[in-house]
Amino acid sequence: MKRRELIKGGLVAGAVLAAPARAFAMPQQGSLRDRELFAIAKRELDRAGNAIWKRDIVGIADFGLHSAERRFHFVNLEREEVQSFHVSHGMGSDPEHDGFLKRYSNVEGSNATSRGAYVTWEWYQGRYGTSVRLGGLDDTNEAALRRYIVMHRADYAEPSHIDRWGRLGRSNGCFAMGEEQFRIALLNLSGGRLLFADSLGLANEGERLASNTIELLQPGRPLASQRYNPGNY
Repeated sequence: MKRRELIKGGLVAGAVLAAPARAFAMPQQGSLRDRELFAIAKRELDRAGNAIWKRDIVGIADFGLHSAERRFHFVNLEREEVQSFHVSHGMGSDPEHDGFLKRYSNVEGSNATSRGAYVTWEWYQGRYGTSVRLGGLDDTNEAALRRYIVMHRADYAEPSHIDRWGRLGRSNGCFAMGEEQFRIALLNLSGGRLLFADSLGLANEGERLASNTIELLQPGRPLASQRYNPGNY
């Protein structure tokens, strides 16, 4: 199937399968961070509209935190609970490899993470086994499909990598997770749900951490060399 047809098919499916929006109450319990995550999830669902056709769970990747932190949050709006996992960012976003994301890019060949809202599509078998295709919904990530930006598992995203190196390894812009955590993602975040990525810097108690200055790489800027994309399918 051609990428253009895949995009069209995904959008049509989203419009057809979209259920009427449900009113989720703001949880009265939980940490300040979790309550803010709920507010962000609801805001981004409203902004995405019918592009999202499963609205029970939202994934939020908070790249304002160091890669050793559990910064990939599964916000379950129906159960009013949050689960948090590790996730890697792109090597083009962290050229010093110190664990902090410093730049975003939507440019092909940048190896960088893109910020914005994504819709999760179907599973497929890629370089790292079962992976999940992503469709970018914003101008800042609309090249996700042609850049092969996906969700996949990787050894460098295992918690044991943090134990050894103090940080996760880097992807080529994909959302890479450890095997057990990615299995949970397959069951909870694929098939038409929302994934939102930004530098929020939300600490456990809800305060926002001071983040590094984030740069947005534009076409024509120097890019890191790209021999292959870990999410290539």
